[in-house]
Amino acid sequence: MLFGKEHVKRYVETDGEEGHDWEGTTTLILTTTGRKTGQSRSNPLIYQRYGDDVLVVASKGGDDQPPAWYLNLQAEPEVQVQVKGDRYTARARTATPEEKPEMWRTMTAAWPAYDEYQQKTDREIPVIVLERV
Repeated sequence: MLFGKEHVKRYVETDGEEGHDWEGTTTLILTTTGRKTGQSRSNPLIYQRYGDDVLVVASKGGDDQPPAWYLNLQAEPEVQVQVKGDRYTARARTATPEEKPEMWRTMTAAWPAYDEYQQKTDREIPVIVLERV
C-alpha cells in the first residue's frame, strides 16, 4: 500500500487527479471483496498497462506473506478497478510462468524496487493481470 485510506479517499474523490501520479510512477485503486468479511477493501497500487489489460504486483515490499488483497482476489477474482476517472469491473488472475518474465520487466521499469523486494523473500512475487470484464 502507498498512503492507505487517505490515498484511496483523495484518489476516488478527485478521479485520480490526486494520487494517480505518485513518486514518479502511476497508481490505480483496486477493490477486492474480503475473503473473511465479505466487505469491500480498496488499495492504491502501482500499475502499468499491458495491451488491453492492466498489471499490478503483489509484493508487500518483499514480505514473506502475500498482501491481503492478493489472498482476497484469489478467493474472489472479480474486482473493481479505478484508473483516474475510469471505473470498471475486472477479472484478476496471476500471470502464468510463461507470461511473467515480460510482465515483470514491464513492472520493474515502472518501479525498480520490485527487483529488490523479490531478493528479500523466498516467496515468488506474483504479477496480477486485471482483465476488463
